[in-house]
Amino acid sequence: MLATPPAPALPPEAPVTAAVRLAYVWTHFARVYPGAPAGALGHAGSGAAVEVADLASDFFSQTRPYPDQPNWREWQGQSIPFFFDDGAGPLLTLRPGRAEISADIISAAFYLLSGWQEYFSEARDQHGRFPYASSVQARYGFVALPVVNYYFDVLKTAVEHTTGRPLHPRTWGPGAPFAAFISHDLDNLRSAWKAPAKAALRTGRLVDFGRQLWQHWTHPDAWDNIEAVAAATAQYGARSTFFVLPAHRPGADGTPNADYQLTARLWRQLAKLAKQGHELALHASIGTANNFTQFDAERQRVLDAEWCGNRFHYLRWEPRLTPSILNQAGDSYDSTLGFAEHFGFRNSYCHPFYPFDFQHNQPYSFLEIPLNVMDATLHHPNYLQLGPDEILPALTPMLVEVEKFGGVVSVLWHNQNFDPVNTANGPQQFHEIMSWLRGRGAAFLTGTEIWAQFPAA
Repeated sequence: MLATPPAPALPPEAPVTAAVRLAYVWTHFARVYPGAPAGALGHAGSGAAVEVADLASDFFSQTRPYPDQPNWREWQGQSIPFFFDDGAGPLLTLRPGRAEISADIISAAFYLLSGWQEYFSEARDQHGRFPYASSVQARYGFVALPVVNYYFDVLKTAVEHTTGRPLHPRTWGPGAPFAAFISHDLDNLRSAWKAPAKAALRTGRLVDFGRQLWQHWTHPDAWDNIEAVAAATAQYGARSTFFVLPAHRPGADGTPNADYQLTARLWRQLAKLAKQGHELALHASIGTANNFTQFDAERQRVLDAEWCGNRFHYLRWEPRLTPSILNQAGDSYDSTLGFAEHFGFRNSYCHPFYPFDFQHNQPYSFLEIPLNVMDATLHHPNYLQLGPDEILPALTPMLVEVEKFGGVVSVLWHNQNFDPVNTANGPQQFHEIMSWLRGRGAAFLTGTEIWAQFPAA
């Protein structure tokens, strides 16, 4: 399958000025640290109490996807890449009532958080997605570091010094240092029998083949298990978000959609989960990321509500089209932005954020809850191929980063991977992650509950 070309890049109505970058970054900083005083931050020469070097104006007057390589500095015992940093002088200089930051962390935070690299890059994979291999996160090896949060920590230190008052990060509930968003994409409910049946037929085991067919027609499929999935998360005090895929036929490019149809029986199952406090959201099908009419029809079919959450099937996302579709539809939140190929932070940030509208130089009105961990990423022939005992150790450093900054970790575990026969990225690995999260005191929240704590500006 050939790579899908990106939509044409539309030039911004006006250049992304230093003032625009500052406003976008400060708005997100103030959401993480609600007590941050307005007007405390400015570029060098502004007279603000905290002044940040202005080193990126030339870059943002162009449309190059990638800046010069970052300068690596130590902060909080961690080596952090600082874009737009000429390395001149110490990172942070504190004076009575004032602070100076020598790296342009405003522009660097804007660059990563806004998704500038993928908007202006022409790179797309066979599913039309911006590929991890083309990202600065892959190029410089920091996909599992929430670099923007480190920039914000530098800024927090400077603001605390100039005001003499500590800044406290937002809280997620009594005693909860961070939050977890647990979700399940309902792609397959009827196909558990196919792989063993095909294997039996291929090897001539006709009796086994017949047994698989008989079980398929007379017993519920092993992947028809959404009640068991809900019960698995409920034992940790969590409520899941189920992303429902309404399209049964393959997409126009042949990519499969759901292997089920939205029958009356399935609607009753889903309604029962909703009454138990679990959340239903849209898993928009192939083609919807580029087509408002198709997306809006599916949104109304699944939830029949003006406000809802969404995640695009196959994590399809065309940065030049998809955000405007979500914005026009009026969705409250989306949770698509993660790399399929690697766990971590696609926008180098461990909090929800409002994506940037490059056409109008302002944030969109829907909240993005980034996707950090997907089961398929962890063990898949095209992705990481981690062994079952390697998964939690590989994820732990990233999870610790989310905890450190009081962020949100988003975990996607497909219902089909709750099948006990899956020992690679199956129920045992899910329970290991959930046990770790509960042991560290995470607040388990639905997407709507997270959205409610991050109102649009």
